[in-house]
Amino acid sequence: MSKRSRSGFFPNRSVRFVSGNHISLLQNGDMFFPALETAICQAQKEIFMETYIFLDDEIGNRIANALQKAAERGVEVRLMVDAFGSNGTRRKFFSSMESAGVSIHFYRPKQGLLHLKRHRLRRLHRKLACVDGTIAFAGGINIKHDLDVPGITQPRFDYAVQICGPLVEEIREQMEWLWRLLDWTRQQGRPGKLWSPVVPIPAGKQRAALVIRDNLFHRRDIERAYLSAIGHARHEIIIANAYFVPGRRIRRALVEASHRGVKVILLLQGRVDHWLQHYATLALYGQLLSEGIAIYEYQAANIHAKTAVIDSHWATVGSSNLDPFSLVLSREANVLVEDRGFAAELRESLYRAMEERSGKVDPRSWERRTSPEKIRDWMAYGVVRTLAAIASPRDRIY
Repeated sequence: MSKRSRSGFFPNRSVRFVSGNHISLLQNGDMFFPALETAICQAQKEIFMETYIFLDDEIGNRIANALQKAAERGVEVRLMVDAFGSNGTRRKFFSSMESAGVSIHFYRPKQGLLHLKRHRLRRLHRKLACVDGTIAFAGGINIKHDLDVPGITQPRFDYAVQICGPLVEEIREQMEWLWRLLDWTRQQGRPGKLWSPVVPIPAGKQRAALVIRDNLFHRRDIERAYLSAIGHARHEIIIANAYFVPGRRIRRALVEASHRGVKVILLLQGRVDHWLQHYATLALYGQLLSEGIAIYEYQAANIHAKTAVIDSHWATVGSSNLDPFSLVLSREANVLVEDRGFAAELRESLYRAMEERSGKVDPRSWERRTSPEKIRDWMAYGVVRTLAAIASPRDRIY
């Protein structure tokens, strides 16, 4: 079995690191989709995938065709998609995969006003894949084309990781647990089929951990991982996040880091993607800028990244935004990596994005914003907080 440890650069008792991994950084769909498609085409026994969005566009059809061909040659293929995230995809698209032998679960399928209940805001937002128990993928990239926004010629800015080594076993175990849980609920208490065990094989020297968020056993694990890393930072914190509306704990940790001399940099959304989260984020700029935190807004396209690099040796890539929809509602999955080489590669990529395709927010100009703009932003922030409180009243992180 793999060797696990709870210690590391930034100790956190809720995180279990495992050594012996080889983890590759994949930026944008140009790198992610070919790697995923290749792994699917080479699969011999099993393929398990989870995604929030699976569209029937050019990319979606490529991945779907690869999954269908794998099922037709005898590979066991299990796909789980979020029913809300993939609500715009034709049912016929998924039926074609099912006809070819792909097993599909739709996470929380009931939609509409008649089913508007608190738990319906809790979505499957994680993006995971595991092939033959030997290779896994994790990150923030959905199964859809990077260039799906009219008028934007640059790809959506996002990351994923490809993993070989013992950490694959933990990813597979988490995917199995959720699949069997849905089997149990859909089959009225009858347990689903057990997956065949896989023996983890060392593939490199990198230490990494899988950190998930759910509404049962791991309600705040991702938030705690960020808080631990930020609290132990001594030199530099870089966070790139698509929807940045963190609670008081994370904001306070960032401010305290800035006060003790840590260089704190945020790379955030420069374009209006989802207006509610966008304007709620703007409501926080004043406090952050006044405390010496630098903010860059990505301008070339929509940013969808959920990454961070701290002190050039701790990094995370995953599906979790730093907003209440990720931190207190959705199922999320992040990979933490303690490796200077990996952290340096991600750090260089983020700095390149800031220098070449982003604009730095000027604190003095920000202070001169109009009252209607400030009111709009704080109203959006209030709505985000209210929705989070309604959906998950037990999580008091704001």
